[in-house]
Amino acid sequence: MKNFNDLTTGSVTKQLIRFAIPLFLANLLQSFYNIVDMLVVGRIVGSTGVAAISNASSLVFIINAICMGITMGGTVMIAQYRGAKDAQGQKRTVGTIYSMTTVIAVMITIAGLLLNKQILTWMNVPKEAYQDACEYMLVIFIGTIFVFGYNATCSILRGFGDSKSPLYFVMAAAAINVFLDYLLVGPFKLGTVGAAYATIIAQAISFGISVIYLKKQNFIFDFKLSSFKIEKDTLFKLLKVSLPTAIQMTVVNISYLIIAVMINDYGVITAAAAGIGLKINTFAGMPCWAIGQAVTTMVGQSMGAKLLHRTKRIAKTGFTASLLISLAAVVCIQLFAEPLIGLFDSSNKEVLAAGVIYLRICCCWNSLFYATMYNFDSFAVGVGFANLGMVNALLDALLIRLPLCWFLGTLLEFGVKGIYWAQALSPIIPACIGLIYFLSKKWYDRRLV
Repeated sequence: MKNFNDLTTGSVTKQLIRFAIPLFLANLLQSFYNIVDMLVVGRIVGSTGVAAISNASSLVFIINAICMGITMGGTVMIAQYRGAKDAQGQKRTVGTIYSMTTVIAVMITIAGLLLNKQILTWMNVPKEAYQDACEYMLVIFIGTIFVFGYNATCSILRGFGDSKSPLYFVMAAAAINVFLDYLLVGPFKLGTVGAAYATIIAQAISFGISVIYLKKQNFIFDFKLSSFKIEKDTLFKLLKVSLPTAIQMTVVNISYLIIAVMINDYGVITAAAAGIGLKINTFAGMPCWAIGQAVTTMVGQSMGAKLLHRTKRIAKTGFTASLLISLAAVVCIQLFAEPLIGLFDSSNKEVLAAGVIYLRICCCWNSLFYATMYNFDSFAVGVGFANLGMVNALLDALLIRLPLCWFLGTLLEFGVKGIYWAQALSPIIPACIGLIYFLSKKWYDRRLV
């Protein structure tokens, strides 16, 4: 297939940039679903709708985290098999990853439909926003299968060195999502739940386009029912990467959910402002995520081909690029904090002021440590040692961030600002651990295939 690239040759910098840019644009458009939901709902429904989607987003992030973690094993396995030029290994991995993600998606859908209201009640969602949040999440859970299917396809394509095709798939879906948001929330008067319908329809289209595309190409997987089977040996190798990565991403997002619960105690204005601030912070981190995904794939192919020197150069190049881009994002956000918050809710001055406070604290110098942590966690996943990212996530989210939130916010009575400062300080130690692992050279003998 024409977009499948051998990432074990050529300039590391050029390959990294060419591979990361489509990933960034795809991530941007995919997250655009939720941002457009908040923009449209904020302007039509108001701050109550924004608070509903903001709280629901914490659950959406967890679903996406599990999905991306589970499918990440497919990227690494296929990348290493491609580097080793093992076609049968690639085919077995594709069949296993599709089958595994289908089973997990069904389980999450059932659990979500049964526990949706209980979880949102536990989250202490503001009363004004509770019903909207429940209806929004009910629809999102129904569409879980499309989220997993799309991400499984994209993880497979990334492993083969193709980051362009996923971008094309999601471009069409993003355009449909924007159109349906305005149509369903506005003229059809479905309110907040209309945004949820727009999101799952767009995701279903994105997944459908990706499957049709692969079936029309000379792809290694034929999509026949008999090919959808789980190979035990392949599954075991996949889970060595997928489980720690899924735990890593889930723990991080659960910690943000718990923090959202803490922030909800300060009222709907603060909840809406923090939700908007988190969206902007998420957007600022997307270039680093794209670079990290590129590092994972390039490292996987290079390790499969036993090119240790190139693997080292990939990690260093990704580290430098992540720092530079993070620094630029921080400067822009600090300069334009108020206009950025105003994009989501310009009518409420209290939300505007509270959102600026969030950005001043949570999107500053600490972003450089997040960039460092994510780069070397991504590197570790690429070499097959996903446990490093899991340990760093547990350290960052559970052992540092949450206790600090309680200590600064409640015990020292700094209030919501204390919670924000806890988030800013949490990545420092995990970033140092990731850097030390890279410098230790213990990864030289790590391979999955």
